[in-house]
Amino acid sequence: MRALLLPVKLRANAKQRLAPLLGGEDRQALMSAMIEDGFAAARAALAPQRIYVVTADAGIAAVAEGFGWTVLHETVQTSESASVDAAARICEAQGVTALLRLPLDLPVVTGADIDAVFAADADVVIVPSRDGTGTNAILRRPPTLFPSHFGPDSLPRHSAEAAQAGARLVVLANRNIGMDVDDAADLRALLGHAPGGATGAWLAARPDLVGALSR
Repeated sequence: MRALLLPVKLRANAKQRLAPLLGGEDRQALMSAMIEDGFAAARAALAPQRIYVVTADAGIAAVAEGFGWTVLHETVQTSESASVDAAARICEAQGVTALLRLPLDLPVVTGADIDAVFAADADVVIVPSRDGTGTNAILRRPPTLFPSHFGPDSLPRHSAEAAQAGARLVVLANRNIGMDVDDAADLRALLGHAPGGATGAWLAARPDLVGALSR
């Protein structure tokens, strides 16, 4: 069974690297917009047979359950790697054979992008970050093939894990999945994608911010 795993941090703790540019309420509003766009892409994807959300955010859990998705409720979030690996063990026990972890700070991802990752013929498929060093999406067959190492330089670390496991690895370039938002440089790059959806509306409501980023 093919499944999509969407990890969601508590929004109050999200996007701390944007603090020099945005206040806490704005960071939470931006994260909420990106989550809305990510959920829309997940709903449009055809390949996943089940969608899981792992989160400690009660509001996000309620939305996901409203879509009929499976929510894995967390009480403590120590790291994304720990959250994803714990969720992967549950997914595998429930019959999932291919699990795609997709973060929800990808404001221009589409359902077709998600389907393209599932379509790749490999045991491990990694979509790198815009700078080519991080892991913006990772599909593992089976879900617990090796542990996660999200954070700086995660792409070479995941690639080394795949090699040690003897897995067939594909590093798949995808412009939309590669466009995550962590800092001001990412927001500036996002403007070149002309985002729509909730994130585009959030940016359109902040012309001063857009003007500052465009200079």
